[in-house]
Amino acid sequence: MMQRGSDVARLPLAGSRRIRMTRLTAWVCALLALLIAAPALGALETFDTKRALRESQAAIGHRPGDYRFTDTEGKTVRLSAFRGKPLVVSFVYTGCFQVCPTTTKHLETMVRQAERALGPGTFRVATVGFNLPFDSPEAMRDFARKQGVRNPNWSFLSPEAGSVQALLADFGFVSEATPAGFDHLLQVSIVDAEGRIYRQVYGDAFDAPQFVGPLLELAQNAPRPAGTLSGLIDEIRLLCTVYDPASGKYRVNYAVLIEILIGTSVLLVGITSVVIEWRRRRRADGAGVDAGHGRRSATS
Repeated sequence: MMQRGSDVARLPLAGSRRIRMTRLTAWVCALLALLIAAPALGALETFDTKRALRESQAAIGHRPGDYRFTDTEGKTVRLSAFRGKPLVVSFVYTGCFQVCPTTTKHLETMVRQAERALGPGTFRVATVGFNLPFDSPEAMRDFARKQGVRNPNWSFLSPEAGSVQALLADFGFVSEATPAGFDHLLQVSIVDAEGRIYRQVYGDAFDAPQFVGPLLELAQNAPRPAGTLSGLIDEIRLLCTVYDPASGKYRVNYAVLIEILIGTSVLLVGITSVVIEWRRRRRADGAGVDAGHGRRSATS
């Protein structure tokens, strides 16, 4: 009995020791995790977001150089080959397992929405891997496959090793290497048909107006063949493309065309009425002058 009681008396002490040991182990693990993460946290703190944003905005209006890339098929592609249509450019590194895949998938959603609004083939997309030699054509092909991108107007490119820094600087894309990968702005560049940077779009989940809006502006201002039916249809569709806040998407609203036609008709009727009235008064004034001349002639 006493021995059993003695065993029972020692149980709380053993439990207390186990609790203290568990707490000590947890503190040691937390300290080790902090020591491991400290270099990455320090690098994160050194990334100058304001400077990165300033350089990104300064690139607007600038035409990047005619850089050479290798696509996923091993073919050489120059940046100038994309001129003639707007171009969307994004930068990724294939070793990124969260942010770059997430932003690429969101971009793919926005690209599909823009193509529904503007028409397929009205613009092109290029995703460039900037972490060489790891972002090889094979790695970029695998990255595209994992993100489910199958758009024929979307290229995944590897730049030449010696041109990466100049390429990033031309697009205003600032990145800094860290033990965990790279720190950089989440940036998508929209380039016009002449090869100049037209707009920078930021964030991992930007709204449709931020992305589709600039592409719509470029499409509306693009020259089209005069006197062709297809050109006229494109003009009408782009003119009637509006953003629907309820659905968060762009759609073709032909009510806009009807309103324009009604407004134009009212304006034409008004102008016609003014011209008719002006001619009537002019004829009346002319008749009055002729009558006056007739009276004077009869008197004489």
